[in-house]
Amino acid sequence: MLRVPKFCGNLPVASCPRPRKDVSVMTEIKLKKGEPVDRALRRLKKKVDREGTLKIVRSRRQFEKPSAVRRRKEKVSRFSAMLAARHADD
Repeated sequence: MLRVPKFCGNLPVASCPRPRKDVSVMTEIKLKKGEPVDRALRRLKKKVDREGTLKIVRSRRQFEKPSAVRRRKEKVSRFSAMLAARHADD
């Protein structure tokens, strides 16, 4: 039996777009013996923050025009260059 993924709808399988790889990755931590749950949650939050998972999810909540993406990236690079120039004298 051939199963069509849910995100494809009524599209034929050949023309069905592939899901993004970074969406299907699951972040997990393993509880250490005798570790409190709140400490494990803190470790999970730090790991998710370092991986940038929440940033990716939030950026996909609504469409961003390609020109807006380019403008945002240019703004970040200008800011980074300004910081590098400011601290180059140190």
